Amino acid sequence: MALFLYRLGQMTFRHRRLAVGLWFLILVGASLAAATLKGPTSTSFSIPGTEAQQAIDTLQARFPAADATGASARVVFAAPAGGSLADPATASKVGDVLAALRATPKVAFVSDPFKSGTVSPDGRVALAQVTYSVSDTELTDADRQALLAAAAAGRASGLTVEIGGDALQAIPEQTASEAVGIAIAAVVLLITFGSFIAAGLPLLTALVGIGTGVGLITAATGFVSLSATTSILAVMIGLAVSIDYALFILSRFRSELADDADLDPLEAIGRAVGTAGSAVFFAGLTVVIALTGLSLVGIPLLTEMGVAAAVTVAVAVLVALTLLPALIGFAGLRVLGRRIERRVKSSGEPPRRTVWLRWPTFISRRPLLVLVGAVTLLVVIALPALDLRLGLPDDGVAGPSTTQRKAYDLLAAGFGPGFNGPLTVVLDASGTTNAKTAAQEVASDIGKLDDVLMVAPAVFNAAGDTAILNVIPKSAPSSAQTVGLVSAIRAAAPAIKTQTGITIGVTGQTAITIDISRKLGDALLPYLLVVVGLAFLVLTLVFRSLLVPLTATLGFLLSVLATLGAVVAVFQWGWFGGVLGVEQPSAIVSMLPLFMIGVVFGLAMDYQVFLVTRMREEHVHGLEAVRAVILGFTHGAPVVTAAATIMIGVFGGFVLGADAFIKSIGFAFAAAVFFDAFVVRMTIMPAVLVLLRERAWWLPAWLDRALPNMDVEGANLEHRVATREAALAEDPATM
Repeated sequence: MALFLYRLGQMTFRHRRLAVGLWFLILVGASLAAATLKGPTSTSFSIPGTEAQQAIDTLQARFPAADATGASARVVFAAPAGGSLADPATASKVGDVLAALRATPKVAFVSDPFKSGTVSPDGRVALAQVTYSVSDTELTDADRQALLAAAAAGRASGLTVEIGGDALQAIPEQTASEAVGIAIAAVVLLITFGSFIAAGLPLLTALVGIGTGVGLITAATGFVSLSATTSILAVMIGLAVSIDYALFILSRFRSELADDADLDPLEAIGRAVGTAGSAVFFAGLTVVIALTGLSLVGIPLLTEMGVAAAVTVAVAVLVALTLLPALIGFAGLRVLGRRIERRVKSSGEPPRRTVWLRWPTFISRRPLLVLVGAVTLLVVIALPALDLRLGLPDDGVAGPSTTQRKAYDLLAAGFGPGFNGPLTVVLDASGTTNAKTAAQEVASDIGKLDDVLMVAPAVFNAAGDTAILNVIPKSAPSSAQTVGLVSAIRAAAPAIKTQTGITIGVTGQTAITIDISRKLGDALLPYLLVVVGLAFLVLTLVFRSLLVPLTATLGFLLSVLATLGAVVAVFQWGWFGGVLGVEQPSAIVSMLPLFMIGVVFGLAMDYQVFLVTRMREEHVHGLEAVRAVILGFTHGAPVVTAAATIMIGVFGGFVLGADAFIKSIGFAFAAAVFFDAFVVRMTIMPAVLVLLRERAWWLPAWLDRALPNMDVEGANLEHRVATREAALAEDPATM
């Protein structure tokens, strides 16, 4: 691998115009494909194999009028203070709003709250259900503005009118988050390299990688249905890893030139791509495997997000290995900056006692204290994860000033919190002779269950073999009581079928959320074990050791648990919510833990390989174990610090966004990088290696013979280069 990448780096360096031209054509092609093939995105969830999805399939087949694929809006009316909606003048104003809603484009049906019985007991709050003939993704901004205009007209007449539902769920937009991340990355790169040219190259390659990856994803929406957040997540991950990978290779190139005043840039780029490029290829491959492995969970949304992010990461790897060397060929020695003099260092020691030397030296003197302290810190931060609750965002987590949140609060105050999360019970009455009587029995049985506020009369389809019961819980949609009610209805299904001949299924947004959360929660531990097993196997191949992969994998687990604890504390408990813009604490988005594990796994392996391979390299070259840890740390830590800081900046920039899902993912990724890079890789790992000393690199002889030589650190390449240089010194004609 190292030798192949060595030759690839030199080839693209020599043929830099061709390489840049090809990438320009690829970028233009991806952009044109995105512009011409782009299709609508989706904000819906599907969960094949679950009861909620089976009930939806039954509705779509037998009850087209109740098909939930169309967008919907919940228009909530509230009378002026001291008044009632039943007052003739007020009721007339409500009727005007309903008439305006019926005249709105693409609206299929608008319910009348006075006829449907959706007026609160005190007569002050009412709900009108608006159903569209198209899905939410097919609604335009003009359609949403028409909906809001009808509400505004009602407000102008003195009513309180608020709107919730997916009809107002606009496609999440990419805000200034990317610009914030790029700005932070630019500052860190400039400080790290001391050169505008060197700092600009990773940013340029990142833009090419992101443009190509997102272009391909956008073009794919013309053929397959993708989530509205897919491209945003791809940008988030692609921007971070693109800069990261370019940083590693460019740093090694500068190091090669700074270490040898006579080294030709062509040789330097070959060595840089052969060594640091091997780590980039390995890290990118692990991220791709972990992200595509999310498809094993069986949730289409998680699969598409994982595959889309994996495509962006793969493009980032290709850009770093091919476009970056070509751009370095154009920049030449200007990437060194004024601060770096090309020189041959007289010794392996750093020129002065920097923090990169002081920190590992401190760890080597008190390794046990440092290890216990770091592990204790992560364990304490991880404790809130014991209270982890998974769910999906709804109008209840919207900002207090939004119309969606106001509608949610009005319904909760007027009808009770469960009115915001009605359960749809689908009755398959094809097995009974008196369907209506049987449906009344089912409604009566369900009405006797705990936490049921009311059960609406059954509504049958034209054939009379399928009906819908709307069940209103007493508790909020995300509460444990509502989860228990769904389980209780499903548990009563066999007895109901025996008694009435009716087969029931529970669906609706609340039941779908419960099923998704349960399925993802059940998949969390198996997926984590698969990723941990993969990490141990790959690190064993890389480091040819058993104890180093074991401690590195355990460290990865600690960083994951600490991240989950921090996410629960901020987004579920509300700690520091005001500082981070978390307006409403809620359950953690269901797919976040799994998606975070897949991404953090690759980044953890990235930092582990780049940092620890330098320590192993120094040890293999003859240094005593502790000295090898210290010297390897001084070489690798500055680059890992810069890379992690950039990652944190890029991910942290997305916390500034308004979308709750994107905000929580940005925070989780930033926290995970901080814990893994600074606490696990740069504190726990050096302490463990110092404590283990020579034993850290122990591997049974039989296993050493059986394992293939990955040579990620490029030792074989360096040996080959050294042999060639020795031959040239004896006889220059051998060139």
